[in-house]
Amino acid sequence: MPEGNAGKPPNPRSGVPSSLRADAARSGRPSLGGGAPAQDRELRAQGRQTVQKLLDAGLAEFDERGFQAVRVDDVVRRAKISHGTFYLYFSNKEDLFKALLSDALVDMAALTDEFPVVTRNEAGQAALRRWVNAFCDTYAAHASVIRILSQAEIVGEEVWGDGLQVMFKLSEAITQGMTAAADAAGHETPAGHAELTALALLMMIERINYLLTVEVRLPRGEMVDRLTAIIFAAFHYS
Repeated sequence: MPEGNAGKPPNPRSGVPSSLRADAARSGRPSLGGGAPAQDRELRAQGRQTVQKLLDAGLAEFDERGFQAVRVDDVVRRAKISHGTFYLYFSNKEDLFKALLSDALVDMAALTDEFPVVTRNEAGQAALRRWVNAFCDTYAAHASVIRILSQAEIVGEEVWGDGLQVMFKLSEAITQGMTAAADAAGHETPAGHAELTALALLMMIERINYLLTVEVRLPRGEMVDRLTAIIFAAFHYS
């Protein structure tokens, strides 16, 4: 989820129209095919295991050192794999990061299909809370990658745009889930108002999760409760 880009215009290649609707995000979990050098061949079990070791090592190094400070040397040392083997599967550390990012975006995009229709009762609020909790779990699993993704000047506009696509897709899912029950009951919500509200709420959720994953002492359970209450109230105020 992009962070630190206040006032930054959307990537022109992201294809995000003014209605806040994004192009279809990735679906399905990618196989462990590695980076660019490995994309044109099918990997056997040993190759997939090697890729996973490199991904795990890369994730740990990015988390500890940050993107700019990490070298291929650091990754292969942690993975206990040779430089030559690394380059069989990845072109460079940027290629390795893109593979990690692919997993993160797939998991975040999956949350769009999981967002419930939130009815105006306790059952609806409970369903919303489960989704907020799932968002927190997913964010935590990919926190270091998401933090790097937030810095467009490091990862590049095209990669940053991929994250922006998923954000708008999530915003769209929130809009649809929060307004579906109201529409069925005859309570109309202006489309622009609902979409902007959903985007603002999503940014709030992302910022709270950013803080939760940089060791700021916040009570997660209470934060999930409060985020749920705020989202519920924002759409069901009448």
